[in-house]
Amino acid sequence: MKKLTSKWTVFNKRVFPVIWFVFLAFFVLRSIFISGNQSGRDIMFIVMLIPMAVFGYVIMKKMVFDLIDEVYDEGSTLLFKNGKRQARINLRDIKNVRYKAFSRPPRVTISLRYETELGTELSFSPKVSFIPFKKDKDVVDLIDRIDRAKG
Repeated sequence: MKKLTSKWTVFNKRVFPVIWFVFLAFFVLRSIFISGNQSGRDIMFIVMLIPMAVFGYVIMKKMVFDLIDEVYDEGSTLLFKNGKRQARINLRDIKNVRYKAFSRPPRVTISLRYETELGTELSFSPKVSFIPFKKDKDVVDLIDRIDRAKG
């Protein structure tokens, strides 16, 4: 059983969003409590932080909040674990695989033929290479095995 997911998934999904919103909250609170004579400038500063918070949330919701925590390759099946929920998927039941190696974090989205407890589209972040634009060989091998399993 080989783990396909990145070690950075937990950081990207749980730690970074907390750091982002605490960072923004710090500046909002700083502007409110230490305003002095520059209240007009501080209000503009706070107004600019609101779109940053909204934009950050929308991007994180689209790119990291839906990532599966752990994915294991078991040969003819894949085991997806997200918190306490899990799903075991046969390679023949996979309809499509999209691999975005050039996004940050890199992303693999697997479309299924049926609904599981985790949904019909399961996304995870594969291992990251220090060499730019290099695809994960385990994911490329998985895509080839899925094609062979579908016949």
